Amino acid sequence: MKIGLGSDHNAYVMKEEIKAYVQTLGYEVHDYGCSSCTEVDYPDVAFRVAGDILSNKIARGILICGTGIGVAIAAGKVPGIRAALCHDTYSAERAQKSNDAQIMTMGAKVIGVELAKQIVKVYLQAEFTGGNSARKVQQINDKEQDFLKGAAYH
Repeated sequence: MKIGLGSDHNAYVMKEEIKAYVQTLGYEVHDYGCSSCTEVDYPDVAFRVAGDILSNKIARGILICGTGIGVAIAAGKVPGIRAALCHDTYSAERAQKSNDAQIMTMGAKVIGVELAKQIVKVYLQAEFTGGNSARKVQQINDKEQDFLKGAAYH
C-alpha cells in the first residue's frame, strides 16, 4: 500500500520519524514535504496528498502539523476526502473502521513521536468494516455532492 505523508515546518521532525517507521512496517511512502524546519503553509501539502488519494496515486495519507487541526480542515475541503484528527489509537482505529477516512492527521505539538507511531500503526492496519457505518459514510458523500451542486443545507 502506498502511503502519502506530509507536514508543515512545525511537524517536520515528527514526519521524518514517522516516515522511517512506516517504511519499517512494509509500506511504500511518498513524502509530500516539507523538507526542513523552514516555514511552509500546510494547506498546499494537504491538498496535494488529498488530490493524489482521489487520483489513486496513494491509498491513504498521514498529515501532521502543530495541532493536526489545520491539515484536517484543509484536506477535508477537498471533495471526496474524509480526514480525521487522531491523537489516540482508538480514534485512529475508528477513523478507518467506522468512517473510511482516507487521511489521518496528528499534531506534533500535542503528542510525542512514540505515541504517534502507535497511532499510525493502528490506522494503517485497520480496514473499513462497512455495515451501519457504510450507510453513514454514504450520507456524508451524498450531502457533499448536494453542496457541490449548490443545494441549500437542510
